[in-house]
Amino acid sequence: MFLSVVIPTYNRLPILRKCLLALEDQQLIAPISGYEVVLVDDGSTDATLGWLADHAAELPHLRLIRQEHGGPAAARNRGVQGARGDVIVFIDSDLVVTPSFLSCHAQALQRHWSRPGHRPCFTYGAVINTANFDHPTGEPHKLRDLSFAYFATGNVAIERQLLERAGLFDTRFRLYGWEDLELGERLRRLGVVLVRCPEAVGYHWHPALRLEQIPDLIRVERERAKMGLVFFLKHPTLRVRFIVQYTWLHLLLWELLTLGGLLNERSLRPLLALLIRGGQASMAMELLRLPLNRLGVRSLFAEARILAATKVQSSPI
Repeated sequence: MFLSVVIPTYNRLPILRKCLLALEDQQLIAPISGYEVVLVDDGSTDATLGWLADHAAELPHLRLIRQEHGGPAAARNRGVQGARGDVIVFIDSDLVVTPSFLSCHAQALQRHWSRPGHRPCFTYGAVINTANFDHPTGEPHKLRDLSFAYFATGNVAIERQLLERAGLFDTRFRLYGWEDLELGERLRRLGVVLVRCPEAVGYHWHPALRLEQIPDLIRVERERAKMGLVFFLKHPTLRVRFIVQYTWLHLLLWELLTLGGLLNERSLRPLLALLIRGGQASMAMELLRLPLNRLGVRSLFAEARILAATKVQSSPI
């Protein structure tokens, strides 16, 4: 089994260095015959390209593909198209993996394939969230690290032929969010089975919450809303409605939990600042998720209204 690890990146050099060096430290055992790391630089404007050139000797498995900034969906497609492996492993450029990472994915796939009457499958590893930049792999597993997503490209391994059969990623998802879950819907319809592989561990680093991040978090929620509507319009099912939270139930839920918007990023700011100063940035982030979720759902409904109005105006009388 030859594996191609496909990683899109955009201006993530500090954590990307740890990501790539961890992938060079893999302990390979059967059934792996070899692997490569296909890094797709999505038009980075930081020092990424210079660092890669200066440290090429430390990264013998790395192959670099460059493209103009087009988003993660287009970048992952370029990575798959340029990969040599029969198995594609997707991770993000802010994920730091353990030495047994690739072997665990390969062995889990092999076990499933060896079963009589096995169905097409992919393996889904564990993602542990951490704000510890110096020692990301020292983070313990937490309840909030559990994911019930069917297909998320933070840590999955899948046969290349299944990806090509499903049609790869939809490049209309140029903004943040949903491009991997949308591909997952197509894989599900093909009868592809999710095989949990918790021993293939990746540590997802993101900086601890700072108040200065709030405007960017709001921007991301609005982008997710736009892409969530693209997702639903492509798959207008009740299941996808609930995935993207495009229901009146979700709208009511977040209105209730934020007291009709009284709990928002402005009114919560003093409490968030207090929690952050007290070393409880993760708790502050969980609290901030309440108004962010309300904003995301309201933005999704607003995008849907704008689209409906545009269709009415453009329709012939």
